[in-house]
Amino acid sequence: MTSLDLAQQRLRAFAEEASAISPLYEHLASRAAGDPEVAGLLTAAGEDDATGELLLAAAHRLVQAEPFHQLSNYYPSLGGTNGADESTWPLFRDFLLQRADRVRALVGTHVVQSNEVRRAALLYPAVAAAAKQAGAPIGLVEVATTAGLLLGLDQYSYRYQTAEAGQIAAGPTKAALGLHCALELAPGAVLPKLPKTVKVAAKAGIGVAPADLADEDAYAWLEACVWADQPERLRLFGVASGVLRKNPPRLVTGDPVADLAKAVESIEAPLVVITSGSGLDLVPALSALGRPVWWAAHEAGELRLVHIGDSGVETSVLATTEAHGARLVWH
Repeated sequence: MTSLDLAQQRLRAFAEEASAISPLYEHLASRAAGDPEVAGLLTAAGEDDATGELLLAAAHRLVQAEPFHQLSNYYPSLGGTNGADESTWPLFRDFLLQRADRVRALVGTHVVQSNEVRRAALLYPAVAAAAKQAGAPIGLVEVATTAGLLLGLDQYSYRYQTAEAGQIAAGPTKAALGLHCALELAPGAVLPKLPKTVKVAAKAGIGVAPADLADEDAYAWLEACVWADQPERLRLFGVASGVLRKNPPRLVTGDPVADLAKAVESIEAPLVVITSGSGLDLVPALSALGRPVWWAAHEAGELRLVHIGDSGVETSVLATTEAHGARLVWH
């Protein structure tokens, strides 16, 4: 359980975070923070998980289940076209309080599971570089995965927009999902050579609670975790999920660090591990595997390629990045 005071603090913090990118969520979270009855719904979550984003994901899930409710007019994810106005908060407040038990049940049993498939465009150059160094089809492993969408990066196509060479295409040409990313050059840098294909021999992911995309309830929750006024993110999530469902990767439930060896033990191909926003230091765990491994890490605004081999640990900072996959500055 979470105290009301902490719930209100988390809602205020989330409103500030959302202010520059989500007018709807900023509007709702800021008002929820000042409303003890609505903020009190978040107290059903544990302290580590009780965030403003969690409450709004629960609300999104319930609106999804009632798509003809008047509140859906404010949810672009459900076809709504209304911007936030004087009616939005009263509708939202009444909607949640009338379903208070269902809201508490959702926030008490779920965590926010973010799936930003656009980050594959940031990771692709690093994975391609690792595959070139490995000189063979790779074993691709996503650590701290939620649904394994980044494991499809070899199946997506990419368009990198540059000032120097126009648009650079990478990945398979007939991919179901195409991702776009602005690519700038730092002073003195040259454009990376991006291959049409990265050959992957095996895939696996490990996370605390990886979601099964074939499970309707799990899938609906992942959709609800996408912010309701960002329908393009929801579209990309849906297409990427369709790609992964055709050939699901093996996802292991476990501690991303302590159980990493279990996730990779069946992979004989050269290992390339990917993370995005995990906050983890994998070097000790990767070193303990006793085999060469590359780590493509999109962490803390940087894209790094870490190689662990006979000569020790070698780290290269390849680029600085925008968090969600829209832009990278190549070094």
